[in-house]
Amino acid sequence: MSAKISEGFTLIEALIAILVLSLGLLGVAAMQLNAMQSSHVSYQRSIATLAAQDAVERLWAELGDASNPGVCPDAASVTTINADWNAQWSTLLPISDATPISATDCEYVISIQWNDARFDENQDGTSDSVSSLAYVVELPGRMVSP
Repeated sequence: MSAKISEGFTLIEALIAILVLSLGLLGVAAMQLNAMQSSHVSYQRSIATLAAQDAVERLWAELGDASNPGVCPDAASVTTINADWNAQWSTLLPISDATPISATDCEYVISIQWNDARFDENQDGTSDSVSSLAYVVELPGRMVSP
């Protein structure tokens, strides 16, 4: 009679071990999902950094324009740069702001915002679906008065 009871305990022990193992595997799967999301965010931030550097280089090219060398790009030039820049980079990054470059004198703020639908809502109900990156650059030129 005691042999049958010990066989039953072995079965229960095996079921508990399978339960513990399955909970551990669920934890590993959750960590893997989190790692994949973080990797994607890192990828998008890298693209945004390249896009911001491209905007800076476009400003430098406009500063060195042969028709008006040494003069910082004005609002009309920045509008053109924004349109060209947006046409190129919006295919690689879901940009939510079409005018990334704003200017004050010879100081330019390059602000890139992009949407990431994977992070629509947090547990507390707030939204993180928009990520942003800001660069500030000051060109060593002069402003021409209008």
